Amino acid sequence: MVSQLKSPAGHQGHENRESHSDYGDEYCDSISANGETELALIRESGWQAFPPRLPEQPIFYPVLDEEYAIQIAWDWNTRDGGQGFVLKFQINRDYLSRFQAQTVGARIHREYWIPAEDLPEFNRNIVGTIDVIHHFESRA
Repeated sequence: MVSQLKSPAGHQGHENRESHSDYGDEYCDSISANGETELALIRESGWQAFPPRLPEQPIFYPVLDEEYAIQIAWDWNTRDGGQGFVLKFQINRDYLSRFQAQTVGARIHREYWIPAEDLPEFNRNIVGTIDVIHHFESRA
């Protein structure tokens, strides 16, 4: 079930399909799937940064395909009564080029592996806000 969630600019989460293309060619779109706890911390940052990783999470995994992020949000984050969110943001293309995209399954299952210790620099390279583009309620 998809429900509405307000992102910082007041966009409806599941209807926010705005392109970030007005930032120019030096930036590219990136996608992330997140749960409720992580989303609360992103909101606390003013929608500007991803929170530090937990000790058992040595890598941050932004993905390249919205469909893949939807799979993660729906299949993993809504388990056990949780909610899943798909987030879209712009990041400096030169910075992101330091990391090689990894294919971890089918063609759409592509992601970057950002070491946890690099997340502060990753966050400094985000341009604009992190926007909620999909919100999924638990299936339970």
